[in-house]
Amino acid sequence: MIFSEALGRLEELGRSAVALLPGLAIALVLFGIGLLIAKGVRAAVRRAAELRDASPGSASVLGRIAGGVTVLVSFLVAASVAFPSVSAADLFNLLGIGGVAIGFAFRDVLQNLLAGILILLTRPFVIGDQIRAGSHEGTVEDVWVRATVLRTYDNQRVLIPNATLFVDKITVITAHDKRRLAFPLTIGNGDDIREARRVIVEALRGTEGVLADPPPEALVTGLGAAGVDMTARFWIDPPRRRDAVDALDHAISDVKDALTAAGIDLPYPTSQVLFHDQTEETDGDRSRQREGWPAGKSPPRARWRVLREEEDAGRRAQERA
Repeated sequence: MIFSEALGRLEELGRSAVALLPGLAIALVLFGIGLLIAKGVRAAVRRAAELRDASPGSASVLGRIAGGVTVLVSFLVAASVAFPSVSAADLFNLLGIGGVAIGFAFRDVLQNLLAGILILLTRPFVIGDQIRAGSHEGTVEDVWVRATVLRTYDNQRVLIPNATLFVDKITVITAHDKRRLAFPLTIGNGDDIREARRVIVEALRGTEGVLADPPPEALVTGLGAAGVDMTARFWIDPPRRRDAVDALDHAISDVKDALTAAGIDLPYPTSQVLFHDQTEETDGDRSRQREGWPAGKSPPRARWRVLREEEDAGRRAQERA
């Protein structure tokens, strides 16, 4: 009895398997076609990314992601054909539950992954740009799916998570062809501001690397402790760090030499220190000195007065002797 029932179940499983064979064959064919399509999609996406000036590594990553999505869709279609009792909604629900679990387990990794994909697609900066992100500044060498590779000016490699670049503020220094530079300076209070401005602008026009358009300029920014504060501004092209350093070096040197040759003072802060009891007779006598300190009930005796009384006492002692 038990043997007959087991044999019947085996026969039923066999018939079910035979009934599934056509569907499995069709599913395998569809999945194979899906793999071929995924290969073509991967190559097409890689080619499109390279045409948008993406690095070979970034283009390869985007191609693999697009190919993986195509393979996943092909698998879902093949599974629906092979097992008609399993609907596409069931498969998507299963993927949704698994996706939530994976999302909690690899939240930071997925966040950087999505941010890297968005950076590769939107291209806020490209390979070779110089950017400033937080305390780091340098040249973008590559954009990975997880992080962006930055080479600093002192030849160090910094890996910045893509999520940080996508959320925080970044400065793309080489986003435009031209860049404005500036440096402060101070001229004497007795110097002619118009003449100083003319000398500065003429010096900048003759400086190597400074553009004639937009023209350089010199602005008065305030009256400082040492003199009249000014700012010299000019534009350079290209705007890379090396060019900016060289241009500033030449501009400051030329402006300084030109102002000196024109007889315009470049003062520096000075201080005058007055020591009490050493400048005038009333210093130290709080009832008479010009600083206006209150005398109080028992003001200190002036040093000069103490010294004079000691001299008088010594003189009288000598006379008595």
